[in-house]
Amino acid sequence: MKKEVPNYIRIHDNIKGSVEDKTWKIGERLPSERDLAEEFQVSRMTARQAITSLVEEGILERRVGSGTYVASHRVREKMRGTTSFTEIIISQGKTPSSKVLSYTKTLPNDVECEKLNIPSHTKIIRMERIRYADDLPICYEVASIPLHIVESFDKTDITNNFFKTLQDNDMKIGKSQQIISAKKISKEIADYLKVKAGSAILNLTQVSYLEGGEAFEYVLSQYVSDRFEFYLER
Repeated sequence: MKKEVPNYIRIHDNIKGSVEDKTWKIGERLPSERDLAEEFQVSRMTARQAITSLVEEGILERRVGSGTYVASHRVREKMRGTTSFTEIIISQGKTPSSKVLSYTKTLPNDVECEKLNIPSHTKIIRMERIRYADDLPICYEVASIPLHIVESFDKTDITNNFFKTLQDNDMKIGKSQQIISAKKISKEIADYLKVKAGSAILNLTQVSYLEGGEAFEYVLSQYVSDRFEFYLER
């Protein structure tokens, strides 16, 4: 005799199917647990169990004081080789864009000198911007680039798709070194990324090199943790 499927699994599968076929779209608010319980003719505890399992799977997200929503699908970066943010976003069927907050030619600080392996008198471009996928802010970043590598390029060549600009100018991109850590976001950056101050973020430090071994970019990035994830493939 076939075992009956538990009610919370039945509700879980029904809601998941509605998300997958886009009956409920990304960012859309779900009915309350009370309304769902009435719709599926179950207790609120059973409805809550189904919702909780969907939240744990990343299909739904709870917003304190607001309700439960269809979660924004996370952008995923495979940690293998050197790939630009633009290429990652395009590969996932999304539209990348950026908002430049500052763009200056300046002398490097001690950390930039060390990471880029340049003397303190070597000028750099320091670029601060917000990166988006389908108009949703994904990360805040500060990029430092030795000026001599890009001084023949237009500003738009650097801010729009820097890696492609290098490749179009016969510069071959080599390896990168990445360090990832978790931290809490500051209020200023939280405002940029439209998240709550103190929320958990993924902090990425990356140095990227040309094929010959010269460092061409040092980046400090802060990713919204529920919109972006890194994964390893061995």
